[in-house]
Amino acid sequence: MKRLALKFGGTSVGSIEKIKNVANIIKKRQKEGNEVIVIVSAMSGVTNELEKKANLISKNFDSKELDVLLSSGEQVSSSLLSGAIINLGLKARSWLGWQIPIVTDNNYTYSQIMKIRTQEILSFISDGGIAVIAGFQGISKENRITTLGRGGSDLSAVAIAKFFQTDSCEIYTDVEGVLTTDPSINKKAKKIDKISYEEMLEMASLGAKVMQPSAVQASMINDIPIHVRSTFSEKSGTEIISDGNIDHKKAVTGIAYSKK
Repeated sequence: MKRLALKFGGTSVGSIEKIKNVANIIKKRQKEGNEVIVIVSAMSGVTNELEKKANLISKNFDSKELDVLLSSGEQVSSSLLSGAIINLGLKARSWLGWQIPIVTDNNYTYSQIMKIRTQEILSFISDGGIAVIAGFQGISKENRITTLGRGGSDLSAVAIAKFFQTDSCEIYTDVEGVLTTDPSINKKAKKIDKISYEEMLEMASLGAKVMQPSAVQASMINDIPIHVRSTFSEKSGTEIISDGNIDHKKAVTGIAYSKK
């Protein structure tokens, strides 16, 4: 039996219908004989709206209170997704960062994960349950809610793959994988089947939005293979792996850009 970490981004859970679709994907992966840990982002657009509200209060909104506010989007989506899975007749429950706990440093709004307690969730999934974890968040040593920086659910997924020793870490998004460039700019953009950590880190740092750079860096340091897949397609996606497993026949892997 394999243990999977499945992360679903904001566009994957952007509506109730999409959440139901994700629940069916999760059901399928468990029925294949896997133990499943799910990491979920806030529904698309929610975090931006929360940030706008904070800015209406103050341009210097307190960072600790901002983390409490911004982390609430993942609480909503983790609950809705857990409810959708339960509605399919499966055993599931949601966990927030402080409930596990996911312990971070005290660098509010851009925290780093220090450790994750695994015992309760491992017991739950070994008994046939599906754990749905709110991404992007943890709890500081000061016992306050923290967030991991924008796009931090990717970092949550990599850390969970590490601490729970999963056999696979899959990032589900609205594209079929990592593309050679932005398809909205160039319609000839193609999916990359395999890309090294170093190449992905460079592309992510220079503007490619498929994964958060710190999440790529964490996967590289811990040698955790990542599989980027589409929530809306059965296609194989892109594997992010160590450089030694890459065939470098092509001179250029992809192009990232900054506007203007």
